[in-house]
Amino acid sequence: MSKINRSYALMLIVIAGFIGYVAYKNFVYDIGANAFLQHKTGRAVHLPVWLKVMNIHIGVASLAMVCGALNFLPALHARNRKLHCINGYVYVVSVMLVSLTSGYMAPYSTGGKAVSIAFNMLNIVWPAMTVIAIMRIRKKRLQAHREWMVRSYAYCFTNMLIHLITFMLHNGWGVDYVASYAISVYSSLLLLPLMAEAVNRRRRVSKG
Repeated sequence: MSKINRSYALMLIVIAGFIGYVAYKNFVYDIGANAFLQHKTGRAVHLPVWLKVMNIHIGVASLAMVCGALNFLPALHARNRKLHCINGYVYVVSVMLVSLTSGYMAPYSTGGKAVSIAFNMLNIVWPAMTVIAIMRIRKKRLQAHREWMVRSYAYCFTNMLIHLITFMLHNGWGVDYVASYAISVYSSLLLLPLMAEAVNRRRRVSKG
């Protein structure tokens, strides 16, 4: 198995594990999101609506993760381009819905206005990158399309990285939860584009 195939397989395992964890935590263990909401500060959450929007957000974010991963599978593009295109447009719609639901939840973000601004920036940048990827493939610029899709897909891991960094700071080093969350949001929005560029550079190098 090549290094790229091993990396892809590892990514699929991580995605499956994360989606399973999120589904269990939010739809079985803590349906009311009480553990997360106890850290909220600032604007009061209208709970019934917020929970419905959050559940939609989780669903479409998970769908974007899966669709994006499938479209990076070389065999899918080579054997069934129509399915690749359909799956790609499902990914695009999912990204738009993630950003829309995030836009509703952003004003209630843990960490207040500073974190809300960060999420709203993401809600602009992520769809924009996704649209650029679509524009590139319509102009038959395959390499550019793939690279912009990598940049877009990196943001599917925003929530995962936020909670990982928050856990490390809060549980590992004893940093206040709200401060840990705010730091993790900005750290994730800086790290993910860097990771995407590293992947793109690696792909360019592997192709010679």
